[in-house]
Amino acid sequence: MILKPKFGTVEKKINVIKKNNLLRNLQDSRVEKQHIFQNGKKLLNFSSNDYLGIKPGAIKHTQFQSSSRLVSGNDISFSILEKKLSKHKSQEKTIIFPTGYMANIGAISSIADKNSTIFSDELNHASIVEACKLSNAKIKIFKHNDIEDLERKVQRTNGKKIIITEGVFSMDGDWSQLDQISEVAEKHDIITILDDAHGDFVLGQDGKGTSNFFNVEKKVDLYISSLSKGLGSFGGYASGKKSLIDLCVNTSKTFIYTSALPASINQYSLKRLESDRESYRKKLWKKINLFHRRLEEIEFSTKSTSQIIPIIIGKEKTAVEFSKFLRKNGIFAQAIRYPTVKREEARIRISVTGWLSENEIEYSIQILEKAKKKFNLK
Repeated sequence: MILKPKFGTVEKKINVIKKNNLLRNLQDSRVEKQHIFQNGKKLLNFSSNDYLGIKPGAIKHTQFQSSSRLVSGNDISFSILEKKLSKHKSQEKTIIFPTGYMANIGAISSIADKNSTIFSDELNHASIVEACKLSNAKIKIFKHNDIEDLERKVQRTNGKKIIITEGVFSMDGDWSQLDQISEVAEKHDIITILDDAHGDFVLGQDGKGTSNFFNVEKKVDLYISSLSKGLGSFGGYASGKKSLIDLCVNTSKTFIYTSALPASINQYSLKRLESDRESYRKKLWKKINLFHRRLEEIEFSTKSTSQIIPIIIGKEKTAVEFSKFLRKNGIFAQAIRYPTVKREEARIRISVTGWLSENEIEYSIQILEKAKKKFNLK
């Protein structure tokens, strides 16, 4: 198909993306437990965020509310689930958003404004980056997990301050230095916002998250998290002091101006929240530790300490070829490239989930070892 001249700029942009080995295409697929089916092929799925692997239950269909929550979409299922999530995070109040991305955009842009300065970890998720921009606050990026750099930047700044970090970083799989960040925030009277999408339901006592693991739950002012990762359902939420959540309800555009989640999704989340999550979590960590141990034995180095394990490749083209090799051998693990990560830091992002058996983990390690030799990785 030949594009008209008015689309010339679009065509040029696509060609640049192709030239830099960054083109992405959607592929039809179906996920079933630890497998993903594509083009008639059954693959082990290492690209899922359904970490706990809670056995699915049936979703009872109800009529969709077809309205925003402040109009006629506030089904009682929201109130029930939000109270349970507040207890889960040991907070006063919770508000559910349609997605985790929308929770970050809505909550951060409500709390920060042009009179604020946000201190954001350089590896924070794209939704945090966009939320900071939309808030019109001044933004100061501190080096990843570098507390000294954060302290220096805080000391040089006056006025209202906000620190934002992830609990478990989505591309590197390492944990934030949340205990030390909390000390900086407490010393300088700074609002602390934690995006714990990848730590929630996975870390801490009963899966209460990263702050619980570091014993700083009460030092975090606002939690933003996801229901679609560790819990394996759908949606996002913000949890914190009543005043902060009330502000979100009244000013968050991604809450006010969008249709509510279907009640059936809330009911599904509630079932999973009330399941025997702790037994699933303990089984998950046995598999995470096994995967890390076996990676070390085949001399794959990683800074990860979690269920997210990046295999750093470097060049984008090589990462794509590495992913194709895995796929040919029954492993589905996507190549992650710029702009999700920096240029020349392309990687294969492995997600260990509770669905996987020890035999399947062993098989994946064998294939990774073959790939390591094939692509001459050190």
